[in-house]
Formats: sequence, C-alpha cells, structure tokens
Amino acid sequence: MSILKGAAVVGQSGGPTAAINATLAGVIKGAIENPEAITKLYGMRNGIEGFIGERICDLSEMFTSSYGVADEEKLSLLAATPAAALGSCRKKLPKPEDDKAFFENLISLFKKYDVRYFFYIGGNDSMDTVAKLTAYLKDCDYEMKVMGVPKTIDNDLAGTDHTPGFGSAAKYIAATVSEIIRDCAVYTVPAVTIVEIMGRDAGWLTASAGLPALLGRQAPDYIYLPEVPFSMSAFLDDVREALKKHPNVVIAVSEGVRDENGKYAGESAQSGVTDAFGHKYLSGTGKALEMAVKAEIGCKVRSIELNLPQRCAAHLQSATDIAESRGVGAAAVAAAVAGKTGCMMAMDRCEGEYAVEFNAKEIAGIANAVRSVPREMINEAGNYVTDECLKYIYPLVQGEMTNKYENGLPVHFVI
Repeated sequence: MSILKGAAVVGQSGGPTAAINATLAGVIKGAIENPEAITKLYGMRNGIEGFIGERICDLSEMFTSSYGVADEEKLSLLAATPAAALGSCRKKLPKPEDDKAFFENLISLFKKYDVRYFFYIGGNDSMDTVAKLTAYLKDCDYEMKVMGVPKTIDNDLAGTDHTPGFGSAAKYIAATVSEIIRDCAVYTVPAVTIVEIMGRDAGWLTASAGLPALLGRQAPDYIYLPEVPFSMSAFLDDVREALKKHPNVVIAVSEGVRDENGKYAGESAQSGVTDAFGHKYLSGTGKALEMAVKAEIGCKVRSIELNLPQRCAAHLQSATDIAESRGVGAAAVAAAVAGKTGCMMAMDRCEGEYAVEFNAKEIAGIANAVRSVPREMINEAGNYVTDECLKYIYPLVQGEMTNKYENGLPVHFVI
C-alpha cells in the first residue's frame, strides 16, 4: 500500500482541559515518528478559525530534538500544562451543501501548505467539524486523511468508553468535594453547602463527587444530575431529611439540572446568551438552590461554583488519564498514516483488569450525539448514583503525576 505523503495540521477546539495538551503531545510525537508520511506538523492557533486566518506554527521544528527525534522533555512538560496550548475556538462550520465556497477556500489553504493529514482534538462540536470536512472531501479531488481525537471533561462523547480529560477532572472534583466536606464538618451549626459542577446534558462529572463513598469515606449527602428531571420541592424535602441526621449537609449538583419541562434550575440567574453551536452559557444553579434553601428552610446555606478549576487543575492530573491522552493522540496519527480517514480515535475498555485499546470509528455515527449517564446508574429517587457508576469512574482517576515546579510554582509550556 502506498503511503500518502505531505504535511499534517493539528488543532484544539472547544473547552480546555487538564489533559488536552497531553493528547497534543501524543499527536506531535506520532507525527515526528512517521517521517515517511508526515513531512511537517503545523499547529493551528485557535483551531479551524485560526487556520482559516493562516495563524499556524511549526510544531515539528519546536518539538524535534537536536538528535532528530521527538524531544521527550518538552513533550512531558506540554502534557503537564493545562488548557489548550494552541488556543481554542467554537467555530461552527456550515454544511458543505450550504456554503461550497467556504470549503473551497479551506482546501486551497490545505494545498498551499501541502496538508494531507488533519487532526482535530475536541468534543462533540469539534467532531461536527471533522464530520463536515469528511463529507466535503468525499466529492473533492484532493486526497486528505481526517481524524477526530476525543477530548471533553463532560465525558459525553459517543463512540468511546470515556474521553481524555474526564479522569483528571473527576479526580479534581472528588478531591475538592472531599476537602469541602472536611471543612464543613468542623461546626455544629446546621448548614447546607451546595457545590455546582459542570455538566450541561450529562452528569458524569457531578457523579464523580461520590467516589469517596466507594472507599467507605464520607461523600456528598445528595448528587443531582441532568439525566433526571429536577424537582425543587423534592430537593427541599431531601435537605430537610439530611439535616435531621447531621448538621453539615453537602450537596453536589450539575449546572444543567432542569425540571420535567426543560427549564434549568438556575435559569433566573442566566444571561440567555448562547455560543456558536446554540448552547446556553450556564451558571447560577447553585445560587438558585441556595436562595431556595434560605427562603424555605432558613438555615445557614452557601453555594460554591467550582467553575474553571474543574478543567485546568493540572496539579491533580490523573496519571491514567494523561497516559491514555497521549496514547490516543499517537494512535490517531498511526491510523491516519495507515489509511484511515473520516474517523474518531476511540478508547474501548478491555475485559478483566482495567486497560483500554484504541480503535478508529466512523465519525458519522459519533458527531452531534450525546452520551448520558444511563438511568440504571442513578438511584430510583434520582438524588444519587449507584456503585456501578462509581466503579466505572474509579479506574480513570488512578495515579499521580510528578509535574515540574520552580520556586514553588508549576512550570507550563507556552507555545
């Protein structure tokens, strides 16, 4: 089989994570180790939006050592760096049939830089970009290999057992909520603490707050996910029951919980602004529940929104997550060089002792689908998760990274 030869380009899109740069490191190493196919690796600054503006950098030159091989020291530092080193975007591509000129311009840029391999690291919306580019190339006379590489702390991407970035975020949430519980336990005054956790449509992140329970340790009193319709009256009844048992109640709630009519619990505090993909910017759920507890129960109450630290806490990276993130990036390159295109590189969990294998799956069945927490992984009352759910998450948070520090602070790789 003849190998397609030319340059490659890689971009990062959507929300940053503590592991997306580890995936980038995997792609970079894979590209450098395949010189028979990939002549140069460009990085898109700010995703596809940056590439259209020709804002690119030469990653091959940046990460190739003086010995002509991948510079492992630089790659390790990149993998330990949070957020998206190349920058990100939330640009929604038009459908090929609706704006042919857009894609013709894109192809002209690929030709200009001799790009034959396209790698896009991201979540649901990023896979939409991969799917549309794949669809256009089917009727185009320019040969390219297009691969999606998964990323999202929400763990809501279809076609893969879990997503790179989720394990580190879950580790941060489980550790942080445990610390909040310890803090709250020092007083005897009845009090409720509500921790708002990211998750628009899927509650995987919020579910991870319950991990200490799997080890027989103290965990939140209740966990509410968007997969089950949220009832304010039932929530208040739960709080009252918990306060009868002990004075320090801690609750974990997904930002995306909504009632049976689809109204977000925190809707009154939201701006109503949406992104390019039509997603509302969510916030205020914890505050709305705080106000309800204050008005209806009257005890001391506070809400805590974990916000950005959930996705940028590289000091609490999961070693398992980082290893898999680097692995899936390198596997995507290997698959593309072998001839795969129009795919996402997925992770499938093996039977027996925990391990994963990487498999390329057609993007058409993955893009724009949401993978939610199965109802059977949530208790009947809809206010906690099952042991089955926690056992699924548990292997993904294992292992600690030894990151580089200077003068007491972590060192990050800046492109």
